[in-house]
Amino acid sequence: MTNNDGRSVGRRTVLKGAGIAGLAGLAGCVGTGDPEPTDTTQSSGGSTDSGDATSTPQSQLAGSAEVWGWDVAARAMDLIDDPYEEANGGDVSINQIGRSDLKDRFKSRLLSGTGAPAASMMESVDAASWVDTGGLRDISGWLEDSGIKGDFVEGKWGPLEKDGGTYALPWDIGPVVTFYRRSVLEEHDIDVSTVETWDQYIEEGQKLPDGQYLLNLPSNDYDGLWRMMLRQIGGQPFTANGAVNVASDKSLQVARILKEIRDSGIANDLASWSSGWFTAFGDGTTASLTAGAWMEGTLKAELGDTSGDWGVFKPPAVESGGSRATNWGGSNLTIPAQISDEKAKRAWDFMKYALGREESQLTMYREYGLFPALETTYESEAFDQPNEFLGGQEAGRIYAEIAPEIAPYRYTIDTPEVTQAINSHFRDMMAGDKTPKEAVDAAAQQVADRTDRDLA
Repeated sequence: MTNNDGRSVGRRTVLKGAGIAGLAGLAGCVGTGDPEPTDTTQSSGGSTDSGDATSTPQSQLAGSAEVWGWDVAARAMDLIDDPYEEANGGDVSINQIGRSDLKDRFKSRLLSGTGAPAASMMESVDAASWVDTGGLRDISGWLEDSGIKGDFVEGKWGPLEKDGGTYALPWDIGPVVTFYRRSVLEEHDIDVSTVETWDQYIEEGQKLPDGQYLLNLPSNDYDGLWRMMLRQIGGQPFTANGAVNVASDKSLQVARILKEIRDSGIANDLASWSSGWFTAFGDGTTASLTAGAWMEGTLKAELGDTSGDWGVFKPPAVESGGSRATNWGGSNLTIPAQISDEKAKRAWDFMKYALGREESQLTMYREYGLFPALETTYESEAFDQPNEFLGGQEAGRIYAEIAPEIAPYRYTIDTPEVTQAINSHFRDMMAGDKTPKEAVDAAAQQVADRTDRDLA
């Protein structure tokens, strides 16, 4: 999600004010700390809901700890704050900061070695570059003692690990679905149950009249769509040996689909998270949105008067018989290395309580739609409950079916270069100034030039 409001709010005010800007920060969540092996006396572990999430003596924990997060994720942590303090003592304050501001401030404090909070959110897409700063604490010892590592989706760990260390605890993932306005599609005789592929969905979109769009292709987020589809078909932006793989056949296949969507005339072109973007979904001018499951919380909060008129289906496959599972977004919690051992232990204690317990994760899912990376929750009845906002659909079960099928994805410290290159050259492609092949070739060359990597 994207929210650049940059405000900072104390935890008792986190629940106030959920404007449009306030919700845009969902796409990612938390982060970790640096490799200073600490005495790992915590041993509770497991994802059970005993309520006793720690065995570390309270005398070894700092009395207070500040945790940074943005928007819905910060509000979700605030739900867990009081139960944690009642069970384990201490004073954990959740500081809500705008997404972009948090990223800038946290990374600068990692690099300067001073001024960081006890813990912070860290999106998976940023993890490799943040871990590479050397400013995060290695929590692998605590993680091993807790026994909870195997309870999380395997694919979350890759960008959180380096040279045998682990630098964050997974929070949420974003199993992708397509949200759609039921009334709009029904009015124009579009039946999503018959849609398997993007080609079929594009064809269905031809039924819509002028001024009515099936979906949105935002020029500020081509990379998100590209990454989502590339991962769906098992593509990687970098090879195992680090070469730039942006011009692969799979990447080209995705570029061609995005260009086909643009040329078909079925897509709006509003900037993601803009007021116009929300308005178009609210009045149904844009009838569907393919995004991570966390989008449900955003839609609920921003477009509450459309409750009951939404539905979801698995994202169209790139080709018939292909995978319909992929991911968009997802966050973690991390602890800076500069924090004292006592503060770090308190932060880990809270993180383990908030993210390593089924009850905590399901609470955040129910209230804010943050789909857990904690795989042990997936059999919960919480995912089988009719979802009022989604017309009574048992959407949680769809998310839970998709999650284990999501293919791994290779994030690196140069992932931001890929983001920039894809957006830049795909804008040229959408404008007709480059073919899809020219666009992916140019993007790959740009990444290689700026990172000193070889082309695959």
